[in-house]
Amino acid sequence: MMLSPNGPKAPEVIDSPTAWRRLAVAVTISTIGGVGMWSFMVALPAIQADFGVTRAEASLPFTMVMLGFAGGGVLMGRLADRSGIAVPLGIGTLILSAGYFAAAWSPNLWLVALAHGLIGIGCSASFGPMMTDISHWFLRRRGIAVALAAVGNYTAGALWPPVVQQFISTSGWRATHLGIGLFCLITIMPLVYAMRARNTDHHVDDDAARRQAEAPFSPLTLQILLCIAGVACCVAMAMPQVHIVAYCGDLGYGVARGAEMLSIMLGFGIISRIASGFIADRIGGVRTLLLGSVLQGVALFLYLWFDGLASLYVISALFGLFQGGIVPSYAIIVREYFPSREAGTRLGLVLMATLLGMALGGWMSGLIFDLTGSYRAAFLNGLAWNFLNVSIMVWLLQRSRRRPTFATA
Repeated sequence: MMLSPNGPKAPEVIDSPTAWRRLAVAVTISTIGGVGMWSFMVALPAIQADFGVTRAEASLPFTMVMLGFAGGGVLMGRLADRSGIAVPLGIGTLILSAGYFAAAWSPNLWLVALAHGLIGIGCSASFGPMMTDISHWFLRRRGIAVALAAVGNYTAGALWPPVVQQFISTSGWRATHLGIGLFCLITIMPLVYAMRARNTDHHVDDDAARRQAEAPFSPLTLQILLCIAGVACCVAMAMPQVHIVAYCGDLGYGVARGAEMLSIMLGFGIISRIASGFIADRIGGVRTLLLGSVLQGVALFLYLWFDGLASLYVISALFGLFQGGIVPSYAIIVREYFPSREAGTRLGLVLMATLLGMALGGWMSGLIFDLTGSYRAAFLNGLAWNFLNVSIMVWLLQRSRRRPTFATA
C-alpha cells in the first residue's frame, strides 16, 4: 500500500501527522471555497429588490447553486477517484471564480441564476470529494477526520455571511460578488499544490470497513435509501438556512439580524460536526445520522412556536447544534458500507440527493411563503420531510439488527 510511486508506505501515513497536516489544508480550502454555499442567502433581499421579483423567483439562484453543487459533486467525486483531489480542486476553483464574476455582470435574474449554477459546481470540489479524500488517510480516527473535513463548509457559513452583508450594505451585491471571485482565485489555487499526494491503495482500509458493516441490503438498495433520506433531511434543513435572513426582515428585525442568526446557526454547526465525528467513531454513521435528524425535527418544531428576537437567536443556535453532523454522517456511512475505490462517486450521488433536497426545500419554502403570506406552513412542510428521513434511518437500523452482513459491490 503506497502513498505515491516514491512515497512512504501506508502504515506511516494512515492516522499520521502527515494525514493531520493534510486535513488542516483541506479545512482551509473548504472554508474559503464554501462561500459559494452561503453568500446567496445574504444577497437574496438585495437581489430581490434589484430585479423587483417575488420571493420564490428571487430564490431561483439558490436553487441553481444547489443543482450545480449536486451535479458537480458527482463529477468532481468521480474525477477525484481517478486522478486525486488536486485536479478537481483546481478546476473547481476556476469555475467558482468565473461564476462570481458572471453573476456580478449579469443584467437579469435568469443569468444571475445560471451564474450561480457555476458557483455551485465550483465549490462542490471542496466538500464531498474532500471528505472522501480525507477518509483515505484515516482509519481509527476516520469519523472525526471526515467531520473536521466537513467543518470547513460550516466555518465558511459562520464567517462569510456577516462579511458579505457588510460589503453588500456598503458596495452593493455586484461589487461584492466580484470581490469574492477574486479572493477565492488568489487564495485557493496555491493551497491546491499541497493536496497533490495520493493514498491510492486501500486494501487494509477496506478490510476494516467490511468488519464494521452490518447492512443486509444490496449496494443499489442502500444507495437509493441513502439518496431518498438525503433529499428528505435537506428539504427540512433548507427552511431555516435559506430563509432565516428574509424571515427576520419580514418580522421587522432587519436582514442584518438574520445574517447574524445564520452565522450563529452555522457556527454552532461546527461544534455539531466535530461532535458527530466523535459520536460516529463510537456508534456508527447510521445511528449518528438518526440522532441528528431527530434533534433537527425538535428545532423545527420550536420555530413554529417562538418568533421573538431573542428566541430566534436561541433556536437558530440549537438548530445548528442539532443538524450540523447530518451531512458528514452520510460520508461516514458510505465509507463504512462501500469499497474505498468507489467512495468519491458513491458519496457524490448521496450528496447530490442532499443538495437536490436543499434546492427543493429552498424553492418550496419561498413558494409556500408566496401562497400563504407567512413561513409557518413552510416549517410544517420541513417537519413532514424530516419525519421521512427519520423513518428511513429507523428502518435501516431495524433491518441491520435482524440480518447482519456486508453489502458487497
